[in-house]
Amino acid sequence: MSTYAGAPSGATISRWSRPKALLLGTLLALASTATLAQDTDAPAAPAKRQPAWIARSNAEAQILLDTYTRFYPEMAGELGVTGLDTRVSDLGLALSDRIRAAFTSAARELDERRSVVTDPRVVQDLEILRQDALLRAASEEASQRYLLPGFDVAERVYNGVRALLTDQVAKERQPAAAVRLRRYAGLEEGYAPLAAQAEARIREQLGVIGLLYPLRDELEQQLANSTLYLDGVQELLNKYKVKDGDKALKELRVQVAAYDDFLRREVLPRAREDFRLPAELYAVRLREVGVDIPPAELAARARTAFMEVRNQMIALAPLVARDLRLEASDYPGVIRELRSRQVTGEATLPLYRERLAVIEDIIRSQKIVTLPKREAIIRLATAAESASVPSPQMKPPPFINNQGEMGQFVLPLSMPPVKGAAPARRLEDFTFDAATWTLTAHEARPGHELQFASMVENGVSLARALFAFNSVNVEGWALYAEAEVQPYLPLDGQLIALQFRLLRAARAFLDPGLQQGVITLDEARRVLVEEVVMTEANAEQELQRYTFRAPGQATSYFYGYQRLLDLRASTEVTLGRRFSRQRFHDFVLAQGVLPPAMLARLVQDEFIPAELKRKAATPP
Repeated sequence: MSTYAGAPSGATISRWSRPKALLLGTLLALASTATLAQDTDAPAAPAKRQPAWIARSNAEAQILLDTYTRFYPEMAGELGVTGLDTRVSDLGLALSDRIRAAFTSAARELDERRSVVTDPRVVQDLEILRQDALLRAASEEASQRYLLPGFDVAERVYNGVRALLTDQVAKERQPAAAVRLRRYAGLEEGYAPLAAQAEARIREQLGVIGLLYPLRDELEQQLANSTLYLDGVQELLNKYKVKDGDKALKELRVQVAAYDDFLRREVLPRAREDFRLPAELYAVRLREVGVDIPPAELAARARTAFMEVRNQMIALAPLVARDLRLEASDYPGVIRELRSRQVTGEATLPLYRERLAVIEDIIRSQKIVTLPKREAIIRLATAAESASVPSPQMKPPPFINNQGEMGQFVLPLSMPPVKGAAPARRLEDFTFDAATWTLTAHEARPGHELQFASMVENGVSLARALFAFNSVNVEGWALYAEAEVQPYLPLDGQLIALQFRLLRAARAFLDPGLQQGVITLDEARRVLVEEVVMTEANAEQELQRYTFRAPGQATSYFYGYQRLLDLRASTEVTLGRRFSRQRFHDFVLAQGVLPPAMLARLVQDEFIPAELKRKAATPP
């Protein structure tokens, strides 16, 4: 997910500088192929018959899924776990201690389960589950040690309601959104107002010496977005004609305003200006997204790749200029001229859908990968969605008890302004003709949408689809997908594909460089605007991403791409003329979202021997 996006939204984070996209992205990806049986009033869609070992593995995975559900019920419900439509998160006493204890206990129980399991595939899955539980506990422990607790209450409320009010949620479930609102507002017996709980958790830690307060830019952006989120809730209530929610929303506006006033009075004056995280905490953030090499090594690899990609752009730009009769011939000038050809209004969605149709023809003709029969969905983001994730993103469907819901490629068009700043700026980097090619390949097909669709159709264990998830594998595949399509695109589309690859390399040395203090914000902004040729608006949201939205996550694209490209190269060298690109990609996608090292072992142990046997058995 881009997030995902690259990065999908997440509003259940209990620490100020925790990557907001990480947990939701993990859970969404985790459940992508789940077929666990859950209690439900609606008839479940017929499930594909599973091998016995997958059924056993999924039963073991319930231990960890139950733990996530306990603390993040809104997200678990969005994944497809039933019976949670009216459940809301509990921010009660000792929240971090309870999270750590629960995931540590789950890890211990999963470790014990390995002694009674004989199937080696299930044993491997149990280790995947155990490692995920340990990582969640370690992440919470590091956040608790270094960071003041922080909660974006308005965003939580919006995401909790939005999970129920979409075109793909059955109408009979939608009234539960009003129940959630009442519980968020504390208007039902047994429920304390969410804003009051959040304030209490922060007040508990205000006097702890040494805790890092939120970054000023982060907190100011949160405060500026509150009205957008609550207005977004009102829009959803109106659109889906949900009754009995207006009173709760009116009360929530008062409560959120009071909570925001508390933040302005007691937290904002002590907000930090230095965005850098402690080295130990940043290392945990990198582990969470799947980066398993030191930041310095990652940055060195990325700088080399940056130079190589830039050289390709220097060579290609004059050809694009000649082909389209542009005035400029240098790559920055050519990109700026291409970006001036903006697509706006009603023309945006038809253009992206047209691009998808052409790319699908390329995929078929070049035998890149097997396409699903289902169509891909592309739509524009609302203002509240753009506030939550100001980048193109893939919103995966619920795959537990999926009733026909599909993933959606969502296009945000502007960044929300901070209070007192200029009006929201259009993200022109994503809305010009030449950019639509590689964005469609990344977010739709053969990128994220195909990745999730393939897992649904093939069926893999929860452990390998959900709990083995990391951003390196998900975003690595999407960037790799861009590269697979690039040679067959028009020249201007190829240049922008290279520009986006240049950005991913830049991220992998700018993000750690900023966190380690070897690069300044001004230097990073110069690289993004002058060398990557981003707009000022998009460069600003990139810097927010590195500094407080999701430190470390942006490095995952480059690292995942490199690992997958290396696996592809070694496999192709081993098989020689026997190598089939389509079968290789189908195999990779059918494994779920495994970390690179585990995927490489499966390719070596299963794919290569099967391909050698296939060719050996083929008559001359």
